Amino acid sequence: IMLLSIMVGTIIITFFIADVLSRSDWERKETGYKTEIKTIKGKSENFTSLFLKSTVLLDQAREDRALGNFHFDLGSLWYYSSLSEKNSSNMDLYKLRGIENCTLAIPNYVNSNLNFKESRDFFIKTKNFTDFEKYQIVLDLYINLTNSGEKLTMLRYDACRYLTYMTENLTFNYETNNVTFVENITEIIGLFNFAVMEYTAEAGNYEEIQEDIDEYEFFDEIR
Repeated sequence: IMLLSIMVGTIIITFFIADVLSRSDWERKETGYKTEIKTIKGKSENFTSLFLKSTVLLDQAREDRALGNFHFDLGSLWYYSSLSEKNSSNMDLYKLRGIENCTLAIPNYVNSNLNFKESRDFFIKTKNFTDFEKYQIVLDLYINLTNSGEKLTMLRYDACRYLTYMTENLTFNYETNNVTFVENITEIIGLFNFAVMEYTAEAGNYEEIQEDIDEYEFFDEIR
């Protein structure tokens, strides 16, 4: 009877110890699972938050750039209209309007440039919170887009400054009834034309990157 009691007791203790060990192992695994889930959830939340911040800044950069382009185009229109004007009063009016629009365009390009830079920084940070290859690819495209946008706004900013100087130098020659320049600005005109040429080339690159982004089917999903 004693031997049987010992055997039963041993079996019960063995099962108890096994149960305790099993529970302990499960608790360790459960803690690990919870930690992993929490980490994944945290990465997902950070990814979403940073991506949204990036796109909001990008949208603002685009809006500022578009407004800057609007005023730059008007400034260019008034400048070239002034060059062919045969009436001094009209020339003065066109000149004033050209300078006004250039003045309005410059801060738009400055703001757009800063927003493109900040947007790029957030896109770079966003990459740290996703392991999906497709997401990494599209984030790289966005980073390239903001780099291109930064270049575009800087080139247009320079062109706007040159255009302002060119417009300010316009004067009416009453002897010939033609518009001319107060001083020799050949170098400024050359810099203006170069900035316009560089802008056109970079604008093509910007559009190509945007088209590459739009080609990804999951774009709407992550946005």
